[in-house]
Amino acid sequence: MPHGDVLLRELEGVYYREADLLDDREFEQWLEMLDDDLVYWMPLVRNVSSRESGEFSQQGTDMSWFDEDKVTLGKRIAQLKTGMHWSEEPVSRVTRMISNIRIVDERDEGREVTVRSKFILYQNRQDDEVNMFVGKRRDTWRRRPAGSWGLVRRDIILDQNVLLAKSLSVFF
Repeated sequence: MPHGDVLLRELEGVYYREADLLDDREFEQWLEMLDDDLVYWMPLVRNVSSRESGEFSQQGTDMSWFDEDKVTLGKRIAQLKTGMHWSEEPVSRVTRMISNIRIVDERDEGREVTVRSKFILYQNRQDDEVNMFVGKRRDTWRRRPAGSWGLVRRDIILDQNVLLAKSLSVFF
């Protein structure tokens, strides 16, 4: 098997482990997968004509759904653990489906890679509150000295311009 295929299989395992950790609400273990210099970004999506540009808000100048780092994600996790987070009491049942995992760039002899993937995230709360998020991610992963992978950047693109969910209490 060529080196690229071995790397892809290894990263697919990272993505499936990450999805399991989040679905199982093992947020502290998920946080350990994030590098300290993480950028976690989800722009707003605008409806624009085919002749226009600017479909996505720009980081640093425009509004976004998320513009976070490891510290703020850790604070969100701490808040969820208090049991007093109104949008997660009772907790949601969540399933993530990750697919189309593809390495699109490899740097520093494979120690840093950019990966594209697609996701479907199903969330159910209470008896009848259902949310479905569908989109794409562009991630940068860095191999750590011990051999594991750390997430350095995640760009999340939702395939909807109006958020129909009452809150964004899930992680992508």
